[in-house]
Amino acid sequence: MHIGRHIRKVLDMQGMPVAVFARKLHTVRVNAYDIFERRSIDTELLCRISQILNYNFFHDLSEDFTEKQNASLNRKF
Repeated sequence: MHIGRHIRKVLDMQGMPVAVFARKLHTVRVNAYDIFERRSIDTELLCRISQILNYNFFHDLSEDFTEKQNASLNRKF
């Protein structure tokens, strides 16, 4: 999962402008766009983003991890 793209998708689904998201994150828009390009992210930052968007990104990451683990196990057998 590309976490930055996933954050952007959730942000767009909620209709929150990037400028508002950046302000709530106490940063500037350029940094918000940088987050959208990240393949990985610090857990503390992801926790703050989850709170701002009221969305559990950790759940989605866990599901993605489980799916990849299951696929890996299926290939072994």
